[in-house]
Amino acid sequence: MEIKLFFTTLNPRISNMGHKLIHAAAFAIALSGCTTVVKERVVVHDHPPAVRQAPAVIQEGIPPAPAVGYAWVQGHWAWHEHGWEWQRGHWYQGAARPMPALIVEQITVAPSPAHYWVPGHWRWQHNEWEWSRGHWER
Repeated sequence: MEIKLFFTTLNPRISNMGHKLIHAAAFAIALSGCTTVVKERVVVHDHPPAVRQAPAVIQEGIPPAPAVGYAWVQGHWAWHEHGWEWQRGHWYQGAARPMPALIVEQITVAPSPAHYWVPGHWRWQHNEWEWSRGHWER
């Protein structure tokens, strides 16, 4: 209120300029809280990395549960010593949540051209789904 009174006591031209200055300052202050700094890491590959994707999921028939209180753990591919191995679906005594969605991982720079990338994947370990992170192998 004091600012308005100060500018209105001066001539109208200065008063109008004062209002514009106040609006510009308020706008600048409002925008100062809207800035975002984005850091992006770009990995440049001389040659696209070789990726050893898991094969397509094998569709298995689900046999009847052995008894009440069992949960079906779906079959899945798991990486074992330089290759994908199919882990058959099975009944688990107790509650088992379904396999979670895949996690998309960023492929890092290969240690050498001879290395290949093994993507991360879910595997049933210790009576629960565990994420095996993607990694380089040779």
